[in-house]
Amino acid sequence: MSSPVVKPAAPRKGSFWHSVKTIGWAFLGIRKKSGYQEDLARANPFHIVAVAIGAVAIFVIVLISIIKWVVLK
Repeated sequence: MSSPVVKPAAPRKGSFWHSVKTIGWAFLGIRKKSGYQEDLARANPFHIVAVAIGAVAIFVIVLISIIKWVVLK
């Protein structure tokens, strides 16, 4: 008798929410190596680029708002 052949599970496609979490970890600059490798396996490049551009835009807007608020005081 031969044992059944088990195929390795295909990596799941990354969702938009997963891309948001990946970019969030990148902004913080902390991540376990295993988490980083999982992100690479599941990453959708279009989602990553879109979320990164949006996150940078929000970051810049927040910084400009803080600077304007401080200068007005």
